[in-house]
Amino acid sequence: MSRHSSSLKSARHGRKLTPHPGEPSLGPLTAEELQLAARNHSMPLEALRNDTTPPGLHYVLTHFDIPFIDTEHWHLQIGGAVRRSLELSLKALRRAPRISIPVTLECAGNGRSLLRPRPLSQPWQLEAVGTAVWTGVPLAYLLAQAGVEDDAVEVVFTGADTGVQGGVRQQFARSLPIAEALRPDIVLAYRMNGTDLPPQHGHPLRLVVPGWYGMASVKWLSSIQVLTKPFNGFQQTVAYRYQKDGDDPGSPVSWMKVRSLMIPPGIPDFFTRGRMMQAGPVLLTGRAWSGGGAVQRVEVGIDGKWEPAQLEHPGAPFAWCAWSMPWVADAGDHELACRATDASGAIQPLEQSWNYQGMGNNVVQRIKVTVQ
Repeated sequence: MSRHSSSLKSARHGRKLTPHPGEPSLGPLTAEELQLAARNHSMPLEALRNDTTPPGLHYVLTHFDIPFIDTEHWHLQIGGAVRRSLELSLKALRRAPRISIPVTLECAGNGRSLLRPRPLSQPWQLEAVGTAVWTGVPLAYLLAQAGVEDDAVEVVFTGADTGVQGGVRQQFARSLPIAEALRPDIVLAYRMNGTDLPPQHGHPLRLVVPGWYGMASVKWLSSIQVLTKPFNGFQQTVAYRYQKDGDDPGSPVSWMKVRSLMIPPGIPDFFTRGRMMQAGPVLLTGRAWSGGGAVQRVEVGIDGKWEPAQLEHPGAPFAWCAWSMPWVADAGDHELACRATDASGAIQPLEQSWNYQGMGNNVVQRIKVTVQ
């Protein structure tokens, strides 16, 4: 159980807990939202041209402060419902078997600021995403070394970042069902794109859960605990829920919904980011991904008329795939859009689907272009 469970329980008895400081708003961005936007950053859409995203361009969401960790004295603790508790240094982890896996990570709140009314939190538009090659120890290997007990139901991962959210003092912590935690592709990563993890991406060690929204990939890992009952931490049972309103207990956020994004063609206006381009042939390109199955189709909309794009094979099961479609642009104002469909049959919606926390908003991207 996490260190903040008792304060969470007492806070629940005293008042309604919410992951944000107020009801959704129709007003302008608040000073608090702008402060969050300055601390966190999204991936510029032009970076979609890269198969893997450089660490400085990959999206970052940090709930609290980036902790300072002395790697010479840092150890990962593994305990709970296991036959052998483990304490591992970074050197020991680097000696263990390793895997490298390309994974697309997306923030569950991506698209939140587009909703009306707007839930108050990190005001993402569409760019809270990135793809990197993560290298580290398979989580399943370490759990096998520890020996998971037969009555285990979940594994909770606690980071070193500490703060207050919803009035609850906490270390950021999330859990996975035991069946998910034992997947062979979940990695405890100490390298990103071939180099040591940068501080903002979880140095010295982070969890990477392919296919799930980014909140599951806990950064600055300090401990892993195997539990015999479900974890009730704030980030599990209060935050990261699909809710109709503040009183709805909701359902948990987990797998990424299908999404596609286009590199905006032409050049931008500095202030409005409106796009301008010359008439003539242009290749529209972008990326698509899903946690619910391989992307099967991407369509590109030109002024409301949809045409199929050409898909490329992804570099890994949970990495985005490239798509492209030629367009002969004629003079005037145009609206471009793209939408993806995955193997489960899920397709991006044309209209916003509202929820109280602004989670999983995978509405189609629309780009207005002036062709001269």
